[in-house]
Amino acid sequence: MRTDRMRESQNVEDRRRAGPRIAVGGGIGGIILVIIVILMGGNPAQLLNQMNQGGGPLALPSGPAGPAGPLSAAEEAQADFVRRVLGDTEDVWSDLFARAGRTYAEPTLVLFSDRVESACGIAGAATGPFYCPADSKVYIDLSFYDDLATRFGAPGDFAQAYVIAHEVGHHIQNLLGTAEKVHSARGRVSEAEYNDLSVRLELQADYLAGVWAHHAQTSRQILESGDVEEALRCAAAIGDDRLQRQAQGYVVPESFTHGTSEQRARWFRMGLETGDINTHNPFTVPTP
Repeated sequence: MRTDRMRESQNVEDRRRAGPRIAVGGGIGGIILVIIVILMGGNPAQLLNQMNQGGGPLALPSGPAGPAGPLSAAEEAQADFVRRVLGDTEDVWSDLFARAGRTYAEPTLVLFSDRVESACGIAGAATGPFYCPADSKVYIDLSFYDDLATRFGAPGDFAQAYVIAHEVGHHIQNLLGTAEKVHSARGRVSEAEYNDLSVRLELQADYLAGVWAHHAQTSRQILESGDVEEALRCAAAIGDDRLQRQAQGYVVPESFTHGTSEQRARWFRMGLETGDINTHNPFTVPTP
């Protein structure tokens, strides 16, 4: 991916090197449950609170803080990458919003290590990247990219960019009111119906990530050989069916909240091919 053609964002808040490590209770089952929420949407604090209420403690030990001192050259390079990807999403979405007669409110992206406090609560690295609508911020512990490559078999810089673009997609949904409509249905519809809405919300964020990639490529030719395959591999790696099969050996479709591997890859590709926020909408088709 040609990051040298991307503008750096000024909206990255680097909180690495700060705060004690977090221990998430619930044992291996709890960690797997958190991983299933990976990448997308929802309030990670709610999940952590549910785990805590279920008997697994959410411990914030008073032990030593994380690494101190200046960031390494590799860590600085990671931050530079994030700033450039976020800056490119700002350019694309500012332009698309302007075409629609609106002003794009840029989100902030927070880099953290081990644990972070957000307006949505406290979350640990095991939660995965997430977007908090209460403060309009994307949160990511960059160690997730190591897991993406080693545990999920989805390495590559464009796979990493897809992760950021997906979370920015949730910010778009927040600005347009789509996320609030879905979240307000909780408690008013059955669990299965709400899970279906959650899947559609996640697939729309995948689609919006593809829309960003389409315009970034059209305007700046950022893609290199193999990049699209990296993103599709990443989308497939975090499908509900694949994660559940890895975690428990079988899948429970009615419990899906993010979509299957096939759905996630397909909706990203559709956004990439069309570049139009309105052409495809997972909320308007019988089966997304």
